[in-house]
Amino acid sequence: MRHHTVTATFSASEDEVFAYLADIDNLPEWATEFARELKLVDGRHKVVNGLGEFYFEIDADRESGVIDMLAGPREDALQLFPTRVVPLADGGSAFTFTMFQGPGQPDQEFESQYASLLREFENLERRFGSAT
Repeated sequence: MRHHTVTATFSASEDEVFAYLADIDNLPEWATEFARELKLVDGRHKVVNGLGEFYFEIDADRESGVIDMLAGPREDALQLFPTRVVPLADGGSAFTFTMFQGPGQPDQEFESQYASLLREFENLERRFGSAT
């Protein structure tokens, strides 16, 4: 199974970055290509993008820094996108996001989504300040 992992380091604290990313309402602000729109349908969140509508949820654990993001076309077909925010020694933080190619997903679509993720990480770097 193909996958990509992206990590960015920020000057902002782990607490600040975790709180922002764990809040589903912030998703369209930073994931501007994946979540062009976020809506609530029958108590469930859905994102809307160029590929259609997808159920989306976040399962976050502050203690470990894990923010599991799940998305899929049906409630019973959510794919896991594991992420994590960790503290850095200088007071900043790092955010790691892994994406896996879905069953039957064309290579070109997967690579296009990866390119989108890289652009969305630029949104996070602008918001939190890139640690150099």
